[in-house]
Amino acid sequence: MNEHIPVVREVDQGTARLMPDVDRERAWLLTVDGAPQSYVDLDDPAHLEFEYARRLAHVVDGAAGEGEPLDVLHLGGGALSLPRYVAVTRPGSRQDVVEADRGLLALVAEHLPLPADSGIAVHGADARRWLEAAPTASADLIVGDVFGGSRVPAHLTSVEYAREVGRVLRP
Repeated sequence: MNEHIPVVREVDQGTARLMPDVDRERAWLLTVDGAPQSYVDLDDPAHLEFEYARRLAHVVDGAAGEGEPLDVLHLGGGALSLPRYVAVTRPGSRQDVVEADRGLLALVAEHLPLPADSGIAVHGADARRWLEAAPTASADLIVGDVFGGSRVPAHLTSVEYAREVGRVLRP
């Protein structure tokens, strides 16, 4: 996306806005109902603007040796900031992103497309259901980044959910 014009669209979970960063040529802030969700720099996917995203990136960085590919399951996707980070810092990684808001996925695909060789597969589905259907020991890392407003949905905070995460993670 090269034009510096904000994009506003109704998505499943509210009103999404993509706003250009005036200081970075191809960088965008995604908000939903006014709440910041993601920040993406298409020219520098390793640039993570939000502190929480940088903290998650530190976890990714510590999950294996520098540059080693990982199999990552992202529960929640937004504008795919962390999957883009993994793709450029750990080439060859296989990543599945599960995002329930299909309208948001369409907006991101249209305006902030992934490179064809990113290794990122995006799925419009419920995170808990996807996790329950995932094969045992199929992921090196699971990133939980799902919010309903300012809260994590209850079905992603239970002991049963944590057991499913443990089942899907490789030892």
